[in-house]
Order: sequence, then structure tokens, then C-alpha cells
Amino acid sequence: MTVIRNLALAVPRRGDDLLVFRGHDHTDGRTFYRPLGGGIEFGETAEQALHREMREELAVELTGVRLLGVLENLFHAFDRYGHEIVFVFACDLADPTLYERDHVGQILDDAETPVMWRPLSGFDDTAPLYPAGLSGLLAT
Repeated sequence: MTVIRNLALAVPRRGDDLLVFRGHDHTDGRTFYRPLGGGIEFGETAEQALHREMREELAVELTGVRLLGVLENLFHAFDRYGHEIVFVFACDLADPTLYERDHVGQILDDAETPVMWRPLSGFDDTAPLYPAGLSGLLAT
């Protein structure tokens, strides 16, 4: 069944750096980066989903949450086509010590997926930032 997936993503910043996880698409060999967050469940607002996902993925609390914008993402990855509506939220991490290290940890339910700070200028065609359009939204 083909569906449009609704996501909420957190984009905390450390100067020019963005908190992201590093992923790998085994179907094309490409490494990519994406902010943390995930699917919005039925009956849940995008902001509620954001808080829940950040607790589940990194065991962190957020403050200063504000909607930056909404992106529509049509893509092909992991040998399938996808369509997402992505709510992008600026926010701060409640734990100030997370800003002091470049590698923050791993996603809790996937110990092989590292979470790190990366400069916005460090994303390109060989190391893209997803979803498409996010770099432009963050540059405004």
C-alpha cells in the first residue's frame, strides 16, 4: 500500500552545526545525513510526535520548540519510492552537555546509527542532507 508519511524532525543548532544521524542506503551505497525525529501517530500533533521521537531515539528533552516550515519530500531510497510531509522544528536540547561533544551517541534502538553535529556547509552530493529542501529552509 502506498501512503504519504507525515514526519516531525528536530533541527537543534550549535552555531553553524546541525544535529543529525548518519545513515547508509545499502541499495546504492550512499551515505546520507538526516535530523532526528520520525512519524506522527494518529491523534498526535507534529510537536507531540517530535518530543516523543526525541525521547525514543536519543533520550533527550527539548525546549524552545518552534515550527520552521513544512517540506514535501518525494524520493527514491532503500529500493523504494517515498512521499513525506515533513514538519521541521527548530529547538534546543535541554541537556547543555550535548552541545560540548561532536559525537552525541547513537540512536537508542539502532546502536549502529551515530548521532553527531555536522556543519551545514559539510553536506553535498556525496554526503547529502535529507529531506530535500532542508538546507534551503535552514539558510533562511
